[in-house]
Parts: sequence; C-alpha cells; structure tokens
Amino acid sequence: MPQSQVSSIVGGTPATLELEANIGPSGTWSALALDPSGSDYAANVGPLEPGLYYYQYTATMPDRSKVSFRQPGSPVAVTSKPNWNTFFVPGESVGWMDDVAAGGTVKELSYTSAKAKESRTAVVWTPPGYNAARRKAYPVLYLLSGEGQTAREWLELGRAKQILDNLVAGRHAKPMVVVMADADSRAELLDAVVPAARAGYNISSRPQDQALAGAGQAISILRSDPGRFAYVGSFSGSADGSITKAEAKAINKGTKLLRAYVGNTLDPSYNDTYDLLVNLKRSGVKVEFDGVNPDDAGWDAWRENLRDFAARVFEQKSAGPGPGKGHRPLTQPYQPPAPGSITTPHIDPYGVVTFETGTQWADAKDVTVWGNFAPNGQWFRVPMTKQPDGRWRISVGPLDGYYYYRYVVDGVDKKDPADTVNTHVTESQLFVPGKTDAMLADVPEGKGGTVSLMSYDGGQGAERYAYVWTPPGYDADREASYPVLYLYHGGGQNYGSWLETGRAKQILDNNYLNGAMAPMVVVMPDQNGVDFWTDLSQHVMPTAAAKYNISTDSDERALAGLSWGAINSLGTWLSHPGEFAYIGAFSGGLLSNPSVDVQAVNKSTKLARLYSGDVDFTYSLTQSTMQWLTSQGIKYEYAGTWVGPHGFDIWMANLIDFVPRLFVPEYRFGGVRPPLAGDGSDIVKAGHPVPVKFSLANAEGKAVTDARPRLYLVKKTDGVAGLRVPATPVQKRADNTARYSAAGHQYIFDWDTTGLAPGTYELQIDPVRGPVHAIALTIT
Repeated sequence: MPQSQVSSIVGGTPATLELEANIGPSGTWSALALDPSGSDYAANVGPLEPGLYYYQYTATMPDRSKVSFRQPGSPVAVTSKPNWNTFFVPGESVGWMDDVAAGGTVKELSYTSAKAKESRTAVVWTPPGYNAARRKAYPVLYLLSGEGQTAREWLELGRAKQILDNLVAGRHAKPMVVVMADADSRAELLDAVVPAARAGYNISSRPQDQALAGAGQAISILRSDPGRFAYVGSFSGSADGSITKAEAKAINKGTKLLRAYVGNTLDPSYNDTYDLLVNLKRSGVKVEFDGVNPDDAGWDAWRENLRDFAARVFEQKSAGPGPGKGHRPLTQPYQPPAPGSITTPHIDPYGVVTFETGTQWADAKDVTVWGNFAPNGQWFRVPMTKQPDGRWRISVGPLDGYYYYRYVVDGVDKKDPADTVNTHVTESQLFVPGKTDAMLADVPEGKGGTVSLMSYDGGQGAERYAYVWTPPGYDADREASYPVLYLYHGGGQNYGSWLETGRAKQILDNNYLNGAMAPMVVVMPDQNGVDFWTDLSQHVMPTAAAKYNISTDSDERALAGLSWGAINSLGTWLSHPGEFAYIGAFSGGLLSNPSVDVQAVNKSTKLARLYSGDVDFTYSLTQSTMQWLTSQGIKYEYAGTWVGPHGFDIWMANLIDFVPRLFVPEYRFGGVRPPLAGDGSDIVKAGHPVPVKFSLANAEGKAVTDARPRLYLVKKTDGVAGLRVPATPVQKRADNTARYSAAGHQYIFDWDTTGLAPGTYELQIDPVRGPVHAIALTIT
C-alpha cells in the first residue's frame, strides 16, 4: 500500500498499518503488520493453506483510534462488510469449491417483501443446461442466510456457485435450482420468496422436490410447516422451546431427510446445536447428525455443510447417514473457563486455547495476543475482547503443537505477567498436545536429560553463565568422555533462549529417547558482549571440560548456532580449523570472506551443514556464503531451503535435523546404480522412471540393512543448492524412503522423474544420521 494513499484515506499518518484477515489458526481473524518500506507499506504472508480468505486494511492512529478500509479502487466484495476484499488460494484440498469453466448461471430475483412491503432481492443459481421449458420441473433448494448477513453472502463468502457447479459437474448432486434468500421470517420465505421463485423459474411445487437449509429459520419452518420441505439442513441451528410429540409425528411423516451440522467449540451455536439434538431425540424426531467439524466454524464449516447437504437431497445416492469423515460426536455442551479463572492460557480437550489477562490493563484501548500462529511461524496479532470486569479475553483454535507469544497493549509489547517460568526471554511458551511437533513435547517425568546452570569467569572478574544439558544416565566418572556440542543463540537473545523459546531440552530428550542421537553433552553459552572465539576458547570450553566429563578431541566436538550464532560458528570453523569436526549454521552466513587454509578445513571437518528459511532475511547471505564456499572448494552440506522466516520455528526444526548427525560412524555408500558419477556429468531424462540402487556399510565395512535413507532432489543455481524437496516415488502412497532388498543386498528407490524441469540438480541420499551422499546430475 502506498504510504501517501494510506495517509489520504485515513486523514493522517498512522502509528501502524495492519492487514486484518482470517489468516490465523483455523481461520481466526488476525492482524499482520505492514512495515514502512520506501514509499510503501509492505508485508508478505504464506504459504497459506488453500481456501477462501477475506481481509481489510486497518490503520491505528496515534490516539489508538482505528480506521479500516478495503483495497483502494476495488469493488465491494462482501455486501455486508464493505471494507473487505477476498481472494481464493486454489489447491487440491479445496478443488470442490474451485471455479468450473462451464458452470451454472447466477441471476437476481426481485420480490416484494411480505413483512417490509418493499422490493427485495434474492439470488438464484440454475444448473448448466437449465431449460425453462423442460417438461419435468426442477427440484429446488432454498438456502437461507444467517442473521446479519445478506443473500449474496452465500456467493461472496460461501462460494455456493462453485460448490454447486462442482457437485453437478461431478454428478454428485442432482441438477436443481438453488434460491439464496435473506428470509428472516416464515412469511418472508413462504409468502414472498417461494411464490416469486415459482413464477420466475421452472421449479417443482411438490414437497418431495423442496429442500431448505440454513440456521435457525430452517428448524423454525420445519416445525411450523412440516411436510412443506422434504429435505431440511440445519447449519449451526437451534430450536426455541421443546418439540411436542405431535410436532415430531408430523415432521417425521413429511420429512425424508433432516440433517444437522455444527462447527467446533468456537461455533457460537455449538451449545444451541447440542440442545437441538437433545430436543429432537427426546421428542422422537428422526435426525442425522454430521458430527462436530473439529477444524472449522463459521463460513469454513458452512461451505462444507452445503457441499454435504446438496449431495444428499432429491434421492441422490451419496454417503451413508453417519457423521462426516473425521467429525466427532457431540456428547455435552461446551463450557469455556469461567471469567477470571485462568491466568496462563487454558487448553481444552479439543485444542481450543483461551487467553485471558488480569485486570492490570483495564484502561487499555486495545490488547492483542501476538504469537507465531502462522503455518510458517510468522507472527500474527489476534485481537482480544474486553470483558466487563476489565480483563481481556480471546479463544482461538483448534491449535496443535508449539507456539510462543506476547501481549501487545496499546501498541507496547508485554510479556505475559502470569508467566513465572520463562525468565530469560520476552516470550511465553504454549504447547498444545496433538498430532504435530511431537519432538517438542515434554518426555515422561524422569525420563529426560538434566539441565544445569554452569557459571564461568568471563574475564576481568565478570561472571557469566551457560545452560548445560546432560543425557539420561550421564556418568561423570565414565571412562570414555562424552562428545560435546556448543550451541549458541542469536542476536538480541541470551543463553536461556534455546531452552525457553527453542525447546532445546525437549528436542534433545526426544531425540535421545528415540535412539536417534549419540549420547552427548550440550553447552548453551552466552555470546553477548564478548569476542566470540576468545570467550569460547579461553572461558567456556575450559570451564565445561573441568566441570563435565566431556572430550577435548576435536573429532568429538561440535559447534552450532542460529543467526548471529551461525555467523560466529562459520567464522570460527574457517579461522580455526581442527577445533570442531562438526559445524551447524542455522540462518546465517559470512559477513566477510576470510583467508582460509582450505585443505586443513576439509581434512578436519566431518560435517558442515547450513540451513535457511525461504522468507528468512538472511537467505541471501546464506546463498552468497555457499557460493563463496563452493568457489573455494570448501566442502559443506546445504540442508535445503526450509519453509519459514527468521525464527525459532525454523531453528527448532534445524536442531532436530542436525543433532542426529553428530558423533556417529559415517555410512559408506557403494554400488550406486545407475552409475551416477556425481560430478555433474550424469544425465537423467525427465519422464522416465530411474531405479536408484545403492549399498550402505558401517565404519567396519559391515553391511547396514536396517537404515531408512531418504532421497531428496535439490535444484542448483550457479553451483549452489536451493529448495530441497522429497524425491517422488513411482509407487503410489509411498514416501521418499529407500527400501532394503535382501535379494540384491542393496537399497532401492524407484524414482519418478515425471514433470521435472530441465536443469542442474543434486540428488541427495540422506541417511538421517550422518552426512548425505550428494549426486550432481543434469535433467533433460
């Protein structure tokens, strides 16, 4: 957004400009800051999950007043929300609501409101090939909008046209006419909309050809006029008062299908739907329940409701009467935590998280939760709602995995005052158990390693500190000393950052208990305000060696860091060859190119592995560093470009990947077939399957048969590897893991090269433990 245009729209220079949209977890309305950049305000976001998004720009003025506006020059996209714009991200998961080239037709239908005695408009979708003179009249579905909405929202936010187009094109629904109306009463629908629709379109008047779907009005009309609509869908609906036995009998007699739908616990009608189902069951009404949609509420859920319901009406053969795939039963009403009952975030059994502050910000004008809620770890602000007692509260979700957050009070960052656990960082941790981020979960009590605080003399009488992780069963008197990893934080952080924000203990505990890493000691020092090499070599390493049973052999020493720690790790590796056999650089590069003894560096290094995120501001620095390393003949590995920004989401994943590669015997690759010399002379023709075969042996030369090596493909530009993607297998439903064949005493991966663009690539065979085996090749 041009800054001058924003100032003109809002009448001044805003303190902040944000993009507000349903881009948060599970469609939560969230804000993304647009930073001043040159003459513009700019930000990027993504990759977003496929689906429909709606957004607006909101300027917060210096007095904390807010002005919202839509994309200048664009038409109104949502009738009831004139400040909103929309965009659709296509993808396989939402193909059922993508545009169809030869779809149906949408027209407006004018009618006179029975209640307001004024002209109103409904919207009508007719299927492809609609014939107004067809002998057999079309069945009709009346699709009602919700309270505060307009008839057009089923098109603008519900993507009803695309859903219906796809259903009919795929023969998953009968050709029908669909009338979308804002009928807020029985009389409006039955006495105005229905007559107008029958007068304007070739639709049937037989009850068995009538369907009705929507929220509360659908159930209300089902009760008042049983039998008028043979098919009724309740989308997050409710019923006022108990249903009598007589009503139930009439409903059952005249209704072929009654199906109820509801979103997750954040659906405002969640408890109303529970009461409705209890009411229907108690009175004996036959009803199908689609189950609780665990992931969505609001329009994300209603679109799915329409897709499911339209595929069931008018004798269409569809799925059985049970709940939708992955939907759960609704066994009891939802009770959020009582006001004032929580301090740190409350996590319910379904992954919905409720944040609530104390009353210390009762006079604030706005409070948000600022956290890494984006799929790739970007930070979104979720606006909170002020409660009557002065607390601020918001529920989001369902969430799954690890997050960290702060509060923002009238534009000022605030650490959660109730967080007394994290004392070194300005964020607070939030872990929601679920299907993802298992490596970041706490291990069972007493099963993990031990974290201790190591103090050391930093020179000139200054006491400094480092955290030290020792593995389960650590033996200070063990004859064989432990290998050691020195793990550094980044700029603006401290020695507590890897533990309190980066979940280093959980990562190390899980890797160790999974048998994925060698027993080692991990030292997390402070690099603030010191000469890195002097502090490390003269203070940190000698103190660690004196206090812990660790090796002083360089082959059993590793050095890694994130951001500024990565920059210092790389500099130390090249300037002091022979000190560390293993190097890890997470989001960092060389600020200048040092004089290097290339032979000494390569001879003393077992593994140097670099990492970067795709929207990481150090990405170009990492790329230029790799170009220089390549030009010098210095051996290194690039872990591929990871999806994410400059943040702990990337760095935690980097540590998970890096640790298992340390202090393990290197696998020896042999018999790689086809020959694949690995010098770039190999040529692979795209579109032909390539059986990749190889053997693995340990340091003693004994065949390894129980490894699970994975194959990746990396596009190279100017000799430098870029994005790493899993190699595609020929077999359906297989992943990129090579399988061991006892008959051939080798690993086999049938590589599908279909669709690969011509160019220079690197095929990586990654044993997960230890360095990768990289094969340079050209695809034609």
